[in-house]
Amino acid sequence: MTLKAKHIVEEIKGVRCTIIEKGATAVRVEFLKNLLEFNKFEVIVADEPLVEGSLALFTIGTTNLVFNPVIAVYELSLKTPAGQKVSPAYWNQDSTECVDEYWEFAK
Repeated sequence: MTLKAKHIVEEIKGVRCTIIEKGATAVRVEFLKNLLEFNKFEVIVADEPLVEGSLALFTIGTTNLVFNPVIAVYELSLKTPAGQKVSPAYWNQDSTECVDEYWEFAK
């Protein structure tokens, strides 16, 4: 799922959180949870109601209410475990490399 410009705050498991992503797969949850926890954010994940015949989906949030993933990614303020700045392509899992010049990224 791509970055959403709107900053959303909701309760997850009784804790007010900034919503990072809704409708995330288990693989996406693992990726974002590891990335955000590496950057010292507390992450909370909740199951979304199952729709018959679909995969399990999750909502990911962080307890930091002022965190905005769009701003963090485009300001290049997040780091990967390898020490690189997280680019939009890396965040969206389009690339395993972090390209600072997001406007030059092509699939």
